Amino acid sequence: MRQFLTLFFLALATIASATDNVVASPDGKLVVKVSVDNGQPTYSVDYEGASMLTASALGFVADIGDFTKGLTVTATRTNQVTKHYTMAQSKKSSIDYNANLLDIDFTNTDGLKMTLTFQVSNNDVAFRYSIPRQKNDNPKCAVIYREATAFNFPETATTFLCPQIGPMTGWERTKPSYEEDYDAEMPLNVKSKFGMGYTFPCLFKVSDGHWALVSETGVTSAYCASHLSDYQPGTGYTVAFPHAGENNGIGSPHAGISLPGTTPWRTITLGNSLKPIVETTIPFDVVEPLYEPTKEFSFGRYTWSWLLWQDNSINYDDQVKFIDLASAMGFEYCLVDNWWDQNIGRERMAELSKYAQRKGVRLMLWYNSNGFENDAPQTPRDCMATAYARNREMKWLKEIGVVGIKVDFFGGDKQETMKLYEDILSDANRYGLQVIFHGCTIPRGWERMYPNYVASEAALASENLFFSQQHCDKEGFELNMHPYSRNALGAFDWGGVVMNRRMSKDNASRNYRRTSNTFEMATGIILQTAVNCMAMQPNNLNELQQFELDFLRQLPTQWDDVCFLDGYPTKYTVLARRHGDKWYVAGINGTDKPITLTLNLPMFAGKTVDYYTDRPAAKAENALPEPELRTLKVDKKGRAKVTLQPMGGVILK
Repeated sequence: MRQFLTLFFLALATIASATDNVVASPDGKLVVKVSVDNGQPTYSVDYEGASMLTASALGFVADIGDFTKGLTVTATRTNQVTKHYTMAQSKKSSIDYNANLLDIDFTNTDGLKMTLTFQVSNNDVAFRYSIPRQKNDNPKCAVIYREATAFNFPETATTFLCPQIGPMTGWERTKPSYEEDYDAEMPLNVKSKFGMGYTFPCLFKVSDGHWALVSETGVTSAYCASHLSDYQPGTGYTVAFPHAGENNGIGSPHAGISLPGTTPWRTITLGNSLKPIVETTIPFDVVEPLYEPTKEFSFGRYTWSWLLWQDNSINYDDQVKFIDLASAMGFEYCLVDNWWDQNIGRERMAELSKYAQRKGVRLMLWYNSNGFENDAPQTPRDCMATAYARNREMKWLKEIGVVGIKVDFFGGDKQETMKLYEDILSDANRYGLQVIFHGCTIPRGWERMYPNYVASEAALASENLFFSQQHCDKEGFELNMHPYSRNALGAFDWGGVVMNRRMSKDNASRNYRRTSNTFEMATGIILQTAVNCMAMQPNNLNELQQFELDFLRQLPTQWDDVCFLDGYPTKYTVLARRHGDKWYVAGINGTDKPITLTLNLPMFAGKTVDYYTDRPAAKAENALPEPELRTLKVDKKGRAKVTLQPMGGVILK
C-alpha cells in the first residue's frame, strides 16, 4: 500500500509539473503543442500525424530576468486571425491569411511576466515573445541577451543549409554578407563550415515525404537579426544573435527593446511536399506596413554593364550603350554601378539621366552603405550612413530623375545595422526612391513592411560567374537551391538573365556558361524579384534569335500568383507564375542528365501553347543545348510531357 501511494503521489507531481496547450491549423493537419515541464517551456510540431519537431526549448534571457526556466502558466487565450491584403512586389498580389492563435502568459520565479504567441495557419507556424511593463509600470526597456528558442528535428532529418561566416572577413572585410556555398542533403550533426551556424532561411528534409523551412520575419530597427546555431544533439538548432565583431565591432550583439515590446516572429513552413515551401507567404502574413508609400512605385527590368564589362564600363559613353540597349528592348531601367561619382561625375550624371529619360529609361545608382563597416574602396561612400547625408543625396537624386538606388556592403545583422537598413528605406521613400540591397542580410518581411523596398542579393549571385569558372559550373546547382530557400522567403536580386555564352565583353573569352539560353530565360520566371536584371549585353541584339529577344521584351516582373509544379532542391525546378490572366510555366535542370516530366497544367487544359525548349547539345566540348521555339498541345486533362535537357530549361506560355 505504501509503495502504491508513493507511485500515486509521484504521478500527481508529474502531472502538476507538466502543462500542455495545443493549437492546430484551420485544416487540423498542423498541430503545435506547448508544454511546461518543471518550469521549462518547450513546443513540438506534428503534421498529418508525423513528428516534424520534437520537444524544442522556448524562452529568452534578458537584463530584467530569466524566462527560460522557473516559469508558471498564468493564463491562456485562443482566437482566430483572418486577414486579407494586397502586395505589388512579391510572389502573390492578393493574399488571404487564416490562422488560429494561442497566447500563453507566463510568470517566472521573480514574478516577472512574459507572453508567448503562436499563430498556426495551414502550413505555417509563427511565434514570438511579448514583454509587458512589470511592477509599477517599470522597467520601460529591456535588453535581450540570448534566446533559448530551438528547432529540434528528428535525428534522421537532412539539411540544405548555408553557413554563417565570421565578421570582418572575406574581400576587404565585407562579410558576413550571406554569400557562402550551400551544402545539400547533409546529416544534422555535421558542423557548419565556419563553426558559426547557419544563415536563414534553413531548409530541412524531415523525412522522405515531409519538408520544413525555418526563418524569421518582422525584423526592424527594434531588434537584431538572427541565424541558427550549429546542431546540438538533444537540443537541435537554437536562435543565435550576431557576432560581437560584426559592424566592425560597433553596436551591441544583443537586442534592445522598448516595453511593452515584442521579438520578431520565428517562422516554420511545413508540408508533405515542397509546394508549401515555394508558395509560402508567411513572411508577409504576420507583419504590417510601417509607413505609407509617397508614390505608386513602378517595377520592371534593368540593364547592367558592370556584370561583364566591370569597373571600366562606368563611364558616360558605355552607360549610354546600356541605356540604348534598355530602350531597344523596352526595359524600364539601367543600373549605373560603383565609381560613377568619380568616373562620370555628378554634373554629367544629371546629363546621363536626362538622356535616359529621353530614351524612355530611368536610372538607378549604386552606393556604398557607409564608411566604417568595411574596407571596400568603391565610391560613392558615406552618402547613406547619416540622415543629413542621405537627405542631401536623395534630394539630388530626385531632382535629376533617378528612381532607385542599390546600396552595397553592409556590416552584419546587429540591431545597429538593422536601423541603417530601415533609415535608408524610410528616407528613400520620402524622395520616391525604391531600394535594392547587396552585400547584405536577407529581407525579413520587408516587401510588406517597407513599400519602396524591392529586393536583396544575400546569396552567391551572378557576379561570381565572371569571377570563377567554378561558379559557372555550379550555376545549375545554385539556381535550383534558391526557389526552396532564399527566394521562398523574399525577393532575390540574383543579378541577371545572362545571355552571353562567355563571361566577357567580347563574348569569346574568359569563363563559359554551362546553362542553355532557355535555362537563363526561364530563370526570369523561376527567380522572383519585382525589378529584375536582364543581364544582356549590346552584342546580344545581333546574336540572339528573334524569339529569344521577343520573349525577353515581354517578360513580366510582377506576379499575381505562384504554383509549384515539380522539383527537388539543387537538381531541378518547375513552377508557374501568373501575371494578370496569363500564366507562365518555367523549368530549369541543374543536372547533367535529361529530365522528362509529365506536368499537370490545368490553366492550359486543351490549349496549344508556345513551348520554348532545347535541342540536345552537340558532342563538341563545352557545347550548350540550343534553344528552339515550338508549340505544344496540352491535353484536355491539363497534362503535358516536357523534357529538360542537361543544364537546360523549358518555358510554356
